[in-house]
Amino acid sequence: MDDAAARRRRVSPLLLLPILLCLVCGTSAQPYIGVNYGEVADNLPSPDATVGLLKSTSISKVRLYGVDAGVLRALSGTGISAVVGVANGDIPGLAADPSAAMRWLSANVLPFVPATSVSVVAVGNEVLESGDASLAAALLPAMQNLRAAALASGSAAAAGIKFSTVNTMAVLAQSDPPSTGAFHPDVAPQLQQILGFLSRTGAPFMINPYPWFAYQSDPRPDTLAFCLFQPNAGRVDAGSKIKYTNMFDAQLDAVKSALVRSGYGDVDLVVAETGWPTKGDANEPGATVENARAYVSNLVAHLRSGAGTPLMPGKAVDTYLFALYDEDLKPGPASERSFGLFHTDLSMAYDAGLSSTSTSGGGGGGAAAQQPKSGGWCVASAAATDAELQTDLDYACAQVGVDCGAIQPGGACFEPNTVRAHAAYAMNQLYQASGRHPWNCDFRQSATLTSENPNASASAGFSIVTARACSPEANNVTVISNTSVANDSFASSMRRARSLALPKGGLDEWNKATNNCGGGCGLVASNVRDVSVRSHVSS
Repeated sequence: MDDAAARRRRVSPLLLLPILLCLVCGTSAQPYIGVNYGEVADNLPSPDATVGLLKSTSISKVRLYGVDAGVLRALSGTGISAVVGVANGDIPGLAADPSAAMRWLSANVLPFVPATSVSVVAVGNEVLESGDASLAAALLPAMQNLRAAALASGSAAAAGIKFSTVNTMAVLAQSDPPSTGAFHPDVAPQLQQILGFLSRTGAPFMINPYPWFAYQSDPRPDTLAFCLFQPNAGRVDAGSKIKYTNMFDAQLDAVKSALVRSGYGDVDLVVAETGWPTKGDANEPGATVENARAYVSNLVAHLRSGAGTPLMPGKAVDTYLFALYDEDLKPGPASERSFGLFHTDLSMAYDAGLSSTSTSGGGGGGAAAQQPKSGGWCVASAAATDAELQTDLDYACAQVGVDCGAIQPGGACFEPNTVRAHAAYAMNQLYQASGRHPWNCDFRQSATLTSENPNASASAGFSIVTARACSPEANNVTVISNTSVANDSFASSMRRARSLALPKGGLDEWNKATNNCGGGCGLVASNVRDVSVRSHVSS
C-alpha cells in the first residue's frame, strides 16, 4: 500500500464514538471552551451586558486578569465559571504573611462563592518569565498560603478552588520537535517545586500557546496553513515519529513532554490563552480577519471533536480563547489591541462558531444539524489540480471525524477511482464534521460550496447506491430497493455499503430492512440518532 493509500485507511469506530456523540449534543455551553476578559480598554460594555453575551454562546468559562466584582456578581447563578487573578505586585505580601492571604481571599473570593463558581485562582501572570528572581521565588509560597486560607475559610466552595499560575511558552528551552520538550534551566528550580504543588493539589499547569507568534518567527511556506488547522503536508517528529498537522497540538505536546520529562506527567494542562489578531501593523501580514476566523473556528471544531492531541488523545484540553473584546488601551503593536472575538457593541468580529445558534462542530461525517446558508456540500473546484487535491485528500483523511474507508479498494465509494472523486468525498466529510461553516470548505481555494446535491443526477440501480452512499447529506439510514438490478450486483454493492459506519443498533435495522426489501438494498447514509427505511420499487 502506498503512502497516500495508507493515509486513507478507515478510522476505528472507537475513535469515532466521541465524534458521533457530538451529533446529538446541542450548542449549549461546552465545558472545555472559555474566554479571556481583558479590561485594558475605555469602551467596555457593562458587566451585565457582557455576561448576557456569554450566555448567548457556547462559552462556559471566563478568565479575569484580576478580580472584577461587577462581573463576578453578574455571573452569579449562570453556571459560567470564573478564573480570577492575583496581581504580580501582590505576590510578595501574600508569600510573606498567611494572614494577608486570608484577607485577600476574604475580599476577593468569599463574597462571591458559591453563587458564582470560581474554579481557579491564577496567582500572577507570566511570573517565571518576568526576569524578576525575587518575584519568582515568592510565587510558590503565595500559592501555598492562599490554598491554606481557602481550606481554613470554612467555605466548601473556596476549599474546592485550585491555585495555579499562568506561563508562556518561554518556560520551555526546547519545543520543536514536540518530543524534545523541556523546561528552561533558568526556571526549572522554581518550576519543579511548583509542579509538585500542582500535582499534590490536583491543580492544572496553565500555559499560553500561540501559533500566531510561532508563525511570526517561522518563515517556512507551509507555516500559516499549519498554524490555522488548514490542509498542509504535516510535520513529522523525528523522535516520536508522530505526524503533526497543526501547530496547536505540537505546542501542547511539547509542554506535555516537558512535564513528563520533569516527572509530572500526571498534571493536567489548561490553555490559559490562545488566539489570533484580526489586524496588525504593516510588518504583521498574518493579522487578518480571515486568518483569525480560520484559527479560532478550526480550533473550536478541533476541541469539539474530542480528539485531543497525539500525546493526550481522546480529551479536549480546557482552552480559554483570547480575547472577548479588543482592548484599545493596550500598548505595543496594533495586533495587541486586536484579538477580540466581539466588538464592544456586542456584535461579532467574525463568526467562530461560538454562537448558541451556530452548528455544533465535531460531526462524524453525517449531516450537521443545520443547512449552511451558502451551500450544503463541499466539492472540488474545477480549477484545482490533482496535486492540490491529493494534498487535500491526505489532509482530510488524517482528521478525526473523517472515515476514508469507503474510498479504499472494495469500499462503497472507491469508484470512480480518481483523485478528484476521492478528494471530493474526503473534503465534504471534513466540511460536514467541522460544522458546515463556509470557511470549513476553503482548502486553499481548491474546493467550493454548492447547494446542489452532487449526486442528484445519479442513475438508477447500482449507481444510485454507490454514488448516493458517498454523500453525507442524509440524517438517517435509507434503504433503496430496485428489483430491476441483478441480485449479484446489488449484493456486491450491499456489502460495500454495509462497510460504512453504522449507527448504534444500526446493524439490526440493516438486517431487518434488507430482509424485507426482496430485491437489492443499499445503505445511503447513517447517523446515531434515528433509522428510517424507505423502499423504492422500479416500474
